[in-house]
Amino acid sequence: MSTVGDVSSSALDRYQIKNEPGASKELGKNEFLNLLVAQLNNQNPLEPQGNGEFIAQLAQFSQLEGIEELNDSMGALLTGYQSSQALQASSLVGRKVIIPSDRAVVDTSESFKASLVLPASSSNVYVNIYDKTGAAVSRINLGEQAAGNVSFIWDGKDASGNLLPPGTYKFEAQATYPDGTKGLYTMLPANVDSVTLGGKELTLNLAGLGSVPLSQVQVIGQ
Repeated sequence: MSTVGDVSSSALDRYQIKNEPGASKELGKNEFLNLLVAQLNNQNPLEPQGNGEFIAQLAQFSQLEGIEELNDSMGALLTGYQSSQALQASSLVGRKVIIPSDRAVVDTSESFKASLVLPASSSNVYVNIYDKTGAAVSRINLGEQAAGNVSFIWDGKDASGNLLPPGTYKFEAQATYPDGTKGLYTMLPANVDSVTLGGKELTLNLAGLGSVPLSQVQVIGQ
């Protein structure tokens, strides 16, 4: 008569969970249940399987089934998340976003609105503007400002009042303090040309500026 150990060994050989070349090392839910039934059918009646061992095997089976159900649930959740990402992506194309950047594509025919981040109050805040060649073209003097987000507007004109051509411009914000002048972060608008799905998050492809992750976006406009 076969013993439980003999049946276990035979079943393990049958389901190929030994470290043999090319052999599967995984025991699925159905195989586990078949193995358990085989053990019960072939146990030694003089030495029946103990309740403790039987309960332990049932617990293992329940755990295995629970893990498979969890994997299915996570798969469904991931599918839903990806669908949500695709919907979010389609709604962003063609819209304007505000991002931390020192460059922006400016339509000089209309007022350019942006902001800077001032960590501490300053007696003199200003923004230098440079064209794509790096030449300084204008300066916006904001004077004394309290700490926080400070808005500024550029009319698209140079220091002499001449209207400049549309294009990419660099904005360099600075503040004066008793211990010297410090650079500031600028928050500039950009247009979303397209969105790239994949990876951990959406990537926005901005007109004339390249790509940035969605996490960098501070404001989504119309």
